Amino acid sequence: MLVQWKFACSWKSRKRVKVEGVNCRKFVAQGIADLGLAVDNAQQGDLCRYYQELEKWGRKMNLVAKGSMAEVLALHFLDSLTLLPHLPQEPFSLLDVGTGAGFPGLVLKAVRPDMALTMVEPRGKRVTFLRHVSRTLQLDGVEIIAKRLEADNQHGLGSFDVITSRAFTNLADFLPLVESYLAPSGEIICMKGPKAEEELAQWQQLTNQTSLQLIASHPVAIPTLDKHHQLVIFSTCSN
Repeated sequence: MLVQWKFACSWKSRKRVKVEGVNCRKFVAQGIADLGLAVDNAQQGDLCRYYQELEKWGRKMNLVAKGSMAEVLALHFLDSLTLLPHLPQEPFSLLDVGTGAGFPGLVLKAVRPDMALTMVEPRGKRVTFLRHVSRTLQLDGVEIIAKRLEADNQHGLGSFDVITSRAFTNLADFLPLVESYLAPSGEIICMKGPKAEEELAQWQQLTNQTSLQLIASHPVAIPTLDKHHQLVIFSTCSN
């Protein structure tokens, strides 16, 4: 089922959210500064509103792994924002596969409203949450695919300028799955943990079966956490 959500509400909550004694706005603002990013005050407020809904809904369903609230902000919101420097400057389309509770796609949409976002998430409760956050933040241009993605573009979604995923599956399985959804000049940005090099080695054994090429791999440190990941970026061989 393909659902497009467009909202035109005139009122938006700017309530400050406290996180275990820490002001969410200050925490997010400092993390964004540490990443060297530019996100305006209104968008930072939207991220805190998003967090507030995640915390509220998380009392009734399993949306993210348990941890301190500061850890949730860093591990999911700030982590998602590490993709920002690698996105096109002009308006673009992004496909987020296995988005879960909206990471990284919905976080990126909150700070890049010019982006056309398509999220793939087959779990019904999470789809309901994604719809709710999209409505709460008044996000326009959001589509939710409430089923598993199929290879060979069987959903007829067209092509995307950027495709991403976060802890969805290994590269050798993920890249063949999404290759047919990539625009000719587009890029696939995979968020990978400590096994990034191992997964790359496995994928490189299949390079004779793909039109993709590895163009970059960037180590990323997550502010306030002793954690790192790799942004592994691919494009078509013709680029």
